[in-house]
Amino acid sequence: MGARDSKKRDRAGEAALDAARHRDPILDSINEGVFTVDLDWRIASFNRAAEKITGIRRQDAIGHRCSEVLRANICSDACAMRKVLETGEPSVNSSVFVVDAWGARIPIKVSAAVLRDVDGRVIGGVETFQDLRQVEELRKKLLDKHSFADIVGKSAAIARLFDILPHVSDSDATVLIHGESGTGKELVARAIHELSPRRKRRFVAVNCGALPDTLLESELFGYRAGAFTDARKDKPGRFALADGGTLLLDEIGDISAAMQVRLLRVLQEKVYEPLGALEPVRANVRIIAATNRDLGELVRAGSFREDLYYRIHVVQIDVPPLRERREDIPLLVDHFVASYNRLHDREIAGLSREALSLLVHHDFPGNVRELQNILEHAFVLCRGGAIEPSHFPPGMARAVGRDLADPGRRMNLRQVERSLIQEALARHRGNRALAARELGIDPSTLYRKIQRLGIDTPGRDGRGKRS
Repeated sequence: MGARDSKKRDRAGEAALDAARHRDPILDSINEGVFTVDLDWRIASFNRAAEKITGIRRQDAIGHRCSEVLRANICSDACAMRKVLETGEPSVNSSVFVVDAWGARIPIKVSAAVLRDVDGRVIGGVETFQDLRQVEELRKKLLDKHSFADIVGKSAAIARLFDILPHVSDSDATVLIHGESGTGKELVARAIHELSPRRKRRFVAVNCGALPDTLLESELFGYRAGAFTDARKDKPGRFALADGGTLLLDEIGDISAAMQVRLLRVLQEKVYEPLGALEPVRANVRIIAATNRDLGELVRAGSFREDLYYRIHVVQIDVPPLRERREDIPLLVDHFVASYNRLHDREIAGLSREALSLLVHHDFPGNVRELQNILEHAFVLCRGGAIEPSHFPPGMARAVGRDLADPGRRMNLRQVERSLIQEALARHRGNRALAARELGIDPSTLYRKIQRLGIDTPGRDGRGKRS
């Protein structure tokens, strides 16, 4: 045993000496991880920061293939180093994951370049990487700060929604949620239910616009056995299923005049009658209605009952379209990317600058639902690293092509930030305090950004005085 232990110690000492020969005091003084590979993809040097970030000792890395040591999510089909050695072009700031010595996934940002000798011959490659764990933690904290009951945003409109939701939830009053298709009206309704005293009972939703009157009536109120030919047993309606809980009547602006009368009776008298029933049933249900139509205009046109309108219009919540809260798009992107990574067990690092810029400037006629669909499509096509514009659906891809063909429409993150600030200032007629509130930042921060980005502002400083 003594001789065997001695040989092990000798081998360990040789490995330590070999690793020491590969030490470079300049590389070891850098905070970013740095390693080099030869043309056989074997690691030739591995600096101290690389050891610290990955937990992998230098002597355990040198001489081994980089894919065996770092086990990055892009090693198999999107290796940055391979791309660099094949094209000769450097790769800058690709977001990936590596696996550390304990099997944990670490988010990093990598850059790679060709390594040449004094005669200019390619002898390998060099890769630098930055630990993004602290950045990711800050991003999660920011997302938590700007999310409430699964609703994500930091714009002024969403902040107002966050403020009123707890108060609306405490009440049992009927609520009307108004907003364009895809803005998240049902999400708001669910949030009201989950925050309310009724949260232990069911939340039930029905799309009133998707069913004709006869089917909608049985869906809402149910029926008794024998009510019609095929009614062999009782069927509870949505009112019965939501007993003690909350019922969402989605697209209520599309129901017929006859159904409006029946709903009005439920709201006024708190009772309903299943088809074929001899006695009315007590309705212990909170009603939330939702629509993308202007019910006030429908009342004036005579197609919606005024008395029903006022019954459901006790409290109104307006959900803004995504084009009016573009500052929420990066937060929503982070939210959906994290959700899809968990759902599909993927490691997509996020969006490239160009992809995010295009999303921020897209009008989103389908609102948040459209953004969600775009990102889900991108997840199917993106095999690793960051989502690029080429991963967007065909319709978006054509728009991307037009933008790329017109250099004047291409925008980096600095230009995106400048555009968002200019738009917020324009909406508030130069009032910096209100613009800062909408953007979710401190007025002093907004002032510094205005100065740094060289934004021309009107002669108003947000306090009503001339600047």
